Amino acid sequence: MIYATGDTHGTFERFREELFPEQTAMTKDDYVIICGDFGGVWDGGKQENKRLDWLEQLPFTVLFVSGNHENFDLLAEYPVEDWNGGKVQHIRPHVIYLLRSQVFQLQGHSFFTMGGGRSHDIEDGILSPFSEDFWEQYLYYRSIGARFRVNHRSWWKEEMPSKGEYQEAEKILEQSGWAVDYIITHAAPNHIVDLLSGGTYDYDPLTSFLEYVRQKTRFHYWLFGHYHDNQIFEEKYVLLWEQPVAWKGQS
Repeated sequence: MIYATGDTHGTFERFREELFPEQTAMTKDDYVIICGDFGGVWDGGKQENKRLDWLEQLPFTVLFVSGNHENFDLLAEYPVEDWNGGKVQHIRPHVIYLLRSQVFQLQGHSFFTMGGGRSHDIEDGILSPFSEDFWEQYLYYRSIGARFRVNHRSWWKEEMPSKGEYQEAEKILEQSGWAVDYIITHAAPNHIVDLLSGGTYDYDPLTSFLEYVRQKTRFHYWLFGHYHDNQIFEEKYVLLWEQPVAWKGQS
């Protein structure tokens, strides 16, 4: 089986057996894909490692793409390996980060992955923890309820793909004949952003690139997270949040 779900933000209660009883029939050869904002590699502390060890003990394999709320400094410490046709980083033997711009072969289906997303809670700025007046700025921003983040503490520029990752994505899709079974992202393409927001959300370089992919690629389903809701658009664009949903064979 292959299941998919939305943002976890480092909290994995949805995978408890009483909430996800389907896992009793699953093995490590079955997958649950998290569509970004995994958040399980955030501070490297003891409690975080316990949560990762708990994920490793689940009967299935956990896969995830990146969102906009990941500690990219810590993720970069894991070695890059080849796995099922694409590049990954093993956080645990069965907790696997699917890198951007890849096509994976899973249970006879092809999956194109392009994680990342732009944070929408930073309009008041990004603070540098190394500035001399950091604490003065931080406390002031907190006191006025500002929406801000701290560089390399709660925000990383790597939340958005690099130029090289966009180029690699186009190259790998070209090699795949611009045809895959599933597209797994965190953000949505411009067209779906408009449907989701009634035209009130802004585009960004990633949503615009995903729009280019949407228009050029043949696929069966596009699964994404980021927007904290459960909706289906035009039958094949599926916004996921908290509930794991089965997808194997739905092509």
